[in-house]
Amino acid sequence: MLTNLHVKNLALIEEADVEFGPGLNILTGETGAGKSILMGAVNLALGKKASRDLIREGADYCLVELIFQVENPGIREALGKQGIETEEGQLIVSRKITGSRSLGRINGESCTAAQIRAAASLLLDIHGQHEHQSLLYRERQLEILDAYGRERLRPCLEETALQYDRYRKLKKELDGCRMDEAARARETALLEFEIQEIEEAALIPGEEEELEKSYRRMSNSRKIAEALGAVHQLTGNDGGAGDLTGRALRELSGVSAYDEALAGLEAGLTDIDNLLGDFNREAAAYLSSFTFSEEEFYQTEKRLDQLNHLKTKYGNSIEKILEYQSTQRERLEKLQHLEERREKLEEELRAAEKSLDAVTHKVSDLRAGYCQELTEKITEALTDLNFLEVTFRIQLTRRQDYGRNGRDEVEFMISTNPGEEPKPLSRVVSGGELSRIMLAIKTILADRDSTETLIFDEIDTGISGRTAQRVSEKMAEIGRNHQVICITHLAQIAAMADTHFEISKKVENQETVTKIRKLNRNESVTELARILGGAEITKAVLESAGEMKDLADQQKTSRLK
Repeated sequence: MLTNLHVKNLALIEEADVEFGPGLNILTGETGAGKSILMGAVNLALGKKASRDLIREGADYCLVELIFQVENPGIREALGKQGIETEEGQLIVSRKITGSRSLGRINGESCTAAQIRAAASLLLDIHGQHEHQSLLYRERQLEILDAYGRERLRPCLEETALQYDRYRKLKKELDGCRMDEAARARETALLEFEIQEIEEAALIPGEEEELEKSYRRMSNSRKIAEALGAVHQLTGNDGGAGDLTGRALRELSGVSAYDEALAGLEAGLTDIDNLLGDFNREAAAYLSSFTFSEEEFYQTEKRLDQLNHLKTKYGNSIEKILEYQSTQRERLEKLQHLEERREKLEEELRAAEKSLDAVTHKVSDLRAGYCQELTEKITEALTDLNFLEVTFRIQLTRRQDYGRNGRDEVEFMISTNPGEEPKPLSRVVSGGELSRIMLAIKTILADRDSTETLIFDEIDTGISGRTAQRVSEKMAEIGRNHQVICITHLAQIAAMADTHFEISKKVENQETVTKIRKLNRNESVTELARILGGAEITKAVLESAGEMKDLADQQKTSRLK
């Protein structure tokens, strides 16, 4: 469950620490106090798009940190598959936003927003203020049905997706085989020309580098000959360095007998004279063998032009050109045996469609069974939520075309008046009714869901009176097996709190700040009185609030437990 929320420099919140407890956690406060900021902080930590405007005025950054205590072994295992390990069951998710960047971390290690969202999907389920509107879309309704039957549906849906991808791949390949004879002849001719052009070039990997070396040498042959001739003369015996070194050696030899110290100098100069002589002879040998052939130069230049032409058309290297040739040969082979390939693909496609159809029928049969179960459970839950004369139905129809999740379409139908036929949700329900329907669905799915924490942001939109009381009982019911965090403006729901927090907005040092504090029982009763009585809290209102809290405690003790 979510044990701690730490927020710093976020909008009106300078710094806040909230320690959530098990069961039903309620957050209340005046309109505009910052309740939405708190939920925004949770969403921000879990990867929601961040804006520089969220940073509190005068601060350099904002920080949100969530601490989870993960008890469920299945969730730990699922996190492990994502490469996330808990430390003694604890998991810390944080997000820091500065003026230039945003940095998310899990247990201190940097990670992407997508990685955080994937982990968060295992840890908590957030029902935002407007999420109930998604119930109006058939795609969401199908997701709810599949979530209800996930234990048996998941492997079938995974198989459906695999079979569908195979079916689509074969269909696409078969569509590519459908061309008229003229187009086929044109493409065949082009392929044959390209393959032959590359084949006739007789390409050899690595030859381009050798050709470029030869071309560079031949194109600079005059410079090479002139430079080497000058070097030969300057290091030779005809007034060059060889002649001068020889004369120096003779001078030194004439006096080295008189002083032993000169013997070392003589030996060094002898080595120089020998090396210079060897160098001069090698230079002479290179010059004598150095030739320039106009024909060889022309052929080298011509070959390089041919290679550059092929590179322009087929690839930027000989290796790439040869790869292209291989690909085109495969394509030509397919074109030359197009009819046989088409017949084979048609056979494979028929087999793939048969397999896909079989697994989609299995999915449809399972969904049909779950439709009946879920219809009964939702009807029961709606009755608990003060839909007194409700008829609920899940309509399952089969499409003509296939999809990755099968061929089914789902539509939730409802009638809230006796004698009226059920109609699609979008045509008959109000916003408040949608909220209650979503709460009913969340209650049902919670029993089948391993997610430990459920967050409801003003699920009570558009309800009051007895309906509000029923909703509060349903929230407390969910809180028996899950941690529930709920923002509400209704006293009936707030009275059911196991842990109650007040969110308030105050002016400190001429700055507006949002504060969050945990309430004890007496403070909770006072807050309930504020919700019930508005600006003026009378003794009668306080007594009424205390009675409401006592009744909520009795209900949780007797009915819910």
